[in-house]
Amino acid sequence: MTSSLLVRRPWLAGVLLLVTTAPLAAQVTSPTTPAAGAAAQPAAAPRPIVVADVDRIISVRDPQRSPDGAWVAYAASTVDVAKDKSDTDIWMVKWDGSDRIRLTSTPDAESAARWSPDGKWLSFLRADEKKKSQVWTLSRLGGEAQKLTDVAGGVSGYAWSPDSARLVVTSRDVDPTAADDKPDKAPKPIEIETFKFKRDGVGYVDGKLRTHLYLYDIAAKRTTPLTSGPYDDSAPTWSPDGRHIAFISARSEARERSSLREVYVIESRAGATPRQVSTNTARHSEPLAWSPDSATLLFMEGGDPRYDAYEQYRMAIVPVAGGRPTVLTPSLDRPVSDAVWSRDGSRITFVVTDDREQYVASVAARGGAITRITSGQQVVRSLADSPADDHLAVTVSSARQPDEIYALDGGTLRKLTGHNDWMAKELTLGTVKPVEFTNKEGVRIGALLTLPPAVTTANRLPFILHIHGGPNGQDSYGFNFDREWIAANGYAVLQVNYRGSHGRGQAFQSAIFGDWGNKEVADLLAGVDWAIKEGIADPARLGIGGWSYGGILTNYTIASDPRFKGAVSGAGSSLQLTMYGTDQYIVQYETEMGQPWKTMDRWMKVSYPFFKIDQIKTPTMFMAGEKDFNVPAIGSEQMYQGLKSVGTTTRLIIYPGQFHGITRPSYRRHRLEQWVGWFDTHVKGGVSPAPRPVTATAAEGQR
Repeated sequence: MTSSLLVRRPWLAGVLLLVTTAPLAAQVTSPTTPAAGAAAQPAAAPRPIVVADVDRIISVRDPQRSPDGAWVAYAASTVDVAKDKSDTDIWMVKWDGSDRIRLTSTPDAESAARWSPDGKWLSFLRADEKKKSQVWTLSRLGGEAQKLTDVAGGVSGYAWSPDSARLVVTSRDVDPTAADDKPDKAPKPIEIETFKFKRDGVGYVDGKLRTHLYLYDIAAKRTTPLTSGPYDDSAPTWSPDGRHIAFISARSEARERSSLREVYVIESRAGATPRQVSTNTARHSEPLAWSPDSATLLFMEGGDPRYDAYEQYRMAIVPVAGGRPTVLTPSLDRPVSDAVWSRDGSRITFVVTDDREQYVASVAARGGAITRITSGQQVVRSLADSPADDHLAVTVSSARQPDEIYALDGGTLRKLTGHNDWMAKELTLGTVKPVEFTNKEGVRIGALLTLPPAVTTANRLPFILHIHGGPNGQDSYGFNFDREWIAANGYAVLQVNYRGSHGRGQAFQSAIFGDWGNKEVADLLAGVDWAIKEGIADPARLGIGGWSYGGILTNYTIASDPRFKGAVSGAGSSLQLTMYGTDQYIVQYETEMGQPWKTMDRWMKVSYPFFKIDQIKTPTMFMAGEKDFNVPAIGSEQMYQGLKSVGTTTRLIIYPGQFHGITRPSYRRHRLEQWVGWFDTHVKGGVSPAPRPVTATAAEGQR
């Protein structure tokens, strides 16, 4: 039996903590921790994953190391099943892993925890009584969390000045007529004149209200505009000397009809004029990272703007005083992200996305050879800057573990949190294996094969081809609940990184430019053929499914090959011609496909699944979010209506109030249950497939 007492830690902002003399694991509670004093129960035998487990997984992200190096703050999201909602709180773990503490526990979500440079404050974002997100602070001297800012448009992002006296915040303009809105009055009409006028999760965009940078003086409690104009500004980052702020904005004349974004620097004072420091015509991205001497700025730079949908960012630096940027890793044909400078400014540490994995590497600030720091079948990301070189906080995920916070000490990973350790104790997960095969063109394709729990040698199992979205992404060694859930129900699951995916270079990634549903489908079918040849997949029990571009490719594939006994197409489309003007991808459409009235043949070619509806015999379930502006529900509705018209077994599920990603917990569970239910009905009971026609190749399927 352990003793306990309530204590107030002065540096924890007055948060009351129940501290016991028991080991750490017993001190920290979570939705999966038994209540204190519960009778000891015999350990249950490990079991396969069930759909309810998706609500028990705690999503851990955004590590931030304290200035003294003693603690790492981070966000952890949990699910309240009774309220059918998710909540995010701020936690903190000691650098040596000896203590882990929950700092917030309100019903409102907290995010973006940041330490003040002087170490006196830990700040975060939380909605106030007006439902506007503001910066709140916890003081190390004690007391409750206090609302720091009161910005009219709310705060979407922020950064501390080096002297901890000011913040730079991003905030959206306020509609001057908003005060006229009353609950009993009709909403005002939306008047639109912009070229890009839709954004998933936001809705219609009229271009009148923009996001700008503001300076907030903490002592004076005063907010001052820093940028203005018909532009959206983001990712503000202070120079170490406090004199300048770097940010990203689309201010070129081509901004309306392109995805170009440039890097700017502005003096940290009201009335200053932004100065562009990026010079190449490209899409630029965060992180923005200043060298310790404030003389050089690092940023991410894209390549040819035409290939924006298949972007592979490179790491570049530029002298802030003037000059052309230098790409630090010109020979690295892989996407890079998160980057931090060493304290002496001699090296930069960053993340590389490689084939099915992500690892940490470093390079000299002048360029040169790349040194790989981490290795293994895992996904390492979210580098948090550190008060000491070679000691970074990161998140790490593997096939058997969701993201947790780790310390990266001189190249060695050391686990700091264990929010999801219950999984290893309670569950028997599937076996995830990296596999490769060659398609008919001789291109090597990488994939991940997941076998059901306790199955080590597959022998003609029911088989699901599970397709990732993007396509600018990849299936990785990181934990994936969907594949585990499907595998736990007795299926072999194959995830193919088809051409268009990350991890195998720019040429591989942009190979599908303007030619959708061709090379990707050839790669996917090559994976199916490989699994059948290897004796893994039962050719009479083949299923297929995916979400977003994965749903789009599901439609392309069942229109190209009749072997699949069941399909699930989530947030997909087929009659691509009708997507023009209905979703948020107008720039990509005109760049890759041209204007439909001028290039009708090209548009009709990539719309082939809809025009082959009478040839599709695969029972297919379609799913979509009601408010999706990424791939609107119309794309699923058209295919459902067509299959219904010709008598092919089909079903349509619409999730009310949901955008492109399904976020309501009960809807997430429903989606998972429906996937497996559909496959159990149509795939596990499959019969011998019809002979595959010679003309049913992916390429010919478009004609």
